[in-house]
Amino acid sequence: MRIGLVSYECRNNDPAFNLSQIEKALRTAEGKADLLCFGEAFLQGFDCLSWSDDQDAETAAEQSSDLIGKLADLSVKYGTALLCGYIEKEADCLYSSCIVLSQGKIVHNYRRISKGWKECAKTDGHYREGTTVESFRLHGMKMTIALCGDLWEFPERFITDGLLVWPVYVSYDVEEWENGILEEYAGQAGHAAGDTLMVNPIDRPQNHGGSFRFLNGRVNSRIPFDREGILFVSVDDSQNLITDEVS
Repeated sequence: MRIGLVSYECRNNDPAFNLSQIEKALRTAEGKADLLCFGEAFLQGFDCLSWSDDQDAETAAEQSSDLIGKLADLSVKYGTALLCGYIEKEADCLYSSCIVLSQGKIVHNYRRISKGWKECAKTDGHYREGTTVESFRLHGMKMTIALCGDLWEFPERFITDGLLVWPVYVSYDVEEWENGILEEYAGQAGHAAGDTLMVNPIDRPQNHGGSFRFLNGRVNSRIPFDREGILFVSVDDSQNLITDEVS
């Protein structure tokens, strides 16, 4: 199975732009990947929320919404599965979630179980966390999703002998990343899985992005910060297929 980890720019409260970025990645990856993965809350932007229930309910997307429908249509048009973070609405509840779509169908929907996605002092019971961590299969591959702080707060819940996909939104500066933070993230991933794929969106100017593969707690492959790109990996033979920098 071939997977592309997409570190592209996303914009807060601009799902039309973010969808165009997803389609740009699909065009770039055509024929190179069975699945493309995007960072936490990529669809609406991580800082899209105002912490006003009524306003944020308009920003969030239900699984049956037109916005998710457009993602589903893209998975059909390009014949490529999508794994994408988004702000989800169900009834009157909001979540930081990650959806997996293949051939227009929802394969899996995961809700972050840690609270770091929200400003707790400003939120009420409408802003919730998920309660379950479940593996799923795509193209026969066993996969588990953790969202950002999940793997720091509850690493024991993500222990797997399959593939761990870790969409994050982490805005350390480049110097901090290069001087030990990246190795800390790799080491933390190693507590749960032998093979972890981490993807961080670019959100200028505060988030420098990046896509990474961690094997047994160490950085195996990556793309540069601050440059839109896709890291392509194979999960069949544990070797990278290609690294493709996109302007």
